[in-house]
Amino acid sequence: MTSHTAEIDTRGLLCPLPVLKARKRLKSLKSGEILKVLATDPAAVIDFPHFCNETGHELIESSEDHGILVFVIRKTHGN
Repeated sequence: MTSHTAEIDTRGLLCPLPVLKARKRLKSLKSGEILKVLATDPAAVIDFPHFCNETGHELIESSEDHGILVFVIRKTHGN
């Protein structure tokens, strides 16, 4: 797994909260830093790729481990 700068746990939260919390946390990171997001909302597998596509952030990893979805996002500059 990719090394990350920050991590947020959104397990138990439903759409749109995981993405909103990720957006807020990414704002405090510097360009190139990496955020790891833990989620359990099944919609997150659609929401996070869409979020990254819309904002320009890079979804560098997406996986599932025992029902926990893991998204690793690299912040791009200016976003």
